[in-house]
Amino acid sequence: MNVDVLLGLQWGDEGKGKIVDVLTQEYQVVARFQGGPNAGHTLEFNGIKHVLHTIPSGIFHEGVDNLIGNGVVIDPLVFAAELVKLASVDPNAFPRLLLSRKAHLILPTHRLLDAASESAKGAQKIGSTLKGIGPTYMDKTGRNGLRVGDLELPDFQDRYEALKKKHLEMLRGFEFPFDLDAEEQRWMEAVQHLLELRLVDSDHYISDALRAGKKILAEGAQGTLLDVDFGTYPFVTSSTTTCAGACTGLGVAPNRIGRVLGIFKAYCTRVGSGPFPTELNNETGERMRQVGREFGSTTGRPRRCGWLDLPALKYAVEINGVTELMMMKADVLSGFEQLSVCTHYSYRGELVDRLPYSLEEQWVQPQFIELPGWNQDLTGMNRADQLPQALLDYVAFIEKAVGVPVTLVSVGPDREQTILRV
Repeated sequence: MNVDVLLGLQWGDEGKGKIVDVLTQEYQVVARFQGGPNAGHTLEFNGIKHVLHTIPSGIFHEGVDNLIGNGVVIDPLVFAAELVKLASVDPNAFPRLLLSRKAHLILPTHRLLDAASESAKGAQKIGSTLKGIGPTYMDKTGRNGLRVGDLELPDFQDRYEALKKKHLEMLRGFEFPFDLDAEEQRWMEAVQHLLELRLVDSDHYISDALRAGKKILAEGAQGTLLDVDFGTYPFVTSSTTTCAGACTGLGVAPNRIGRVLGIFKAYCTRVGSGPFPTELNNETGERMRQVGREFGSTTGRPRRCGWLDLPALKYAVEINGVTELMMMKADVLSGFEQLSVCTHYSYRGELVDRLPYSLEEQWVQPQFIELPGWNQDLTGMNRADQLPQALLDYVAFIEKAVGVPVTLVSVGPDREQTILRV
């Protein structure tokens, strides 16, 4: 038995949470493998919208374990609030939630360092969510971090104080006012909620589950173009958002990876700073934003919107070894008479169809072709043969360009508004 991986192929916000929720019935384990509370996975069913930040998106399915893996960073304050909301919806869900002892903790001082660093950048801000993600991963790679398993050790408080002291010394280098005491007290109270959960050695748990023949779905956060190595650096997140992150974030050998499910929108969006070649700073972009409800589920920030970028999509498919594509928000494009698709870039005077080293505006000019749009309302459709021909042609064009089949088309936010093409 292998581990299937589901991940985003753009700049995040592709709709991964919905698809995990839809597919969970096929699996016995759903496991988050990277990121932290900067993620916002939105699920909608029975007319109710649920936003998950740390908890895996399979949590509402009985009989399915939901593992938060070692590659995830956890803010006990955000997590505790999420647990309260979960209890109000499904109080029987907690036995299905497992937490890796090797997952790192976001301290209150991590959040302060994040905010102070971003503030000091001024106009060069990278668009951080200010959740403390970057400083926590820095401590992880710097071998200074605190992990969930440390909470069970008798000297945890000493370890906490040592790391806090280091952070306070770093904060003296910024002109940034803060009040730590109240936040720290709330954090310590929230930590107790973690100790009430099932703490596991997640690498052993995954190995045992595979030996037992269980089907595992690894759930990615953010998107490929935000990967710390392969994204639009430095406007990236601090973790490995590609398929390789499932190996390091869960303890899965590369030869145990099975299907790789790549999620993408029928257009592109991005939150925060960073290059975005096909961005539409006009009425068309605003129309996409409003119709698609393109506002960050974690921050509420309006998302930047633009046409589909095929060179970027092909790059994401290649870097992840994607075996099948799933297209989201096809319904948002209903009513557009013409659709533009970026097929190439003019990069420093040369026409290319690959992602170049730099996507900065002065080097890259997107080259578009026009395709016919569709006017039909897709939200009530539930079979592939109901989809308008222009949409099927749009899908076929994408499949030919990237060489991977589109096996699912989403026509609305609810789990029922999902059309399989296999």
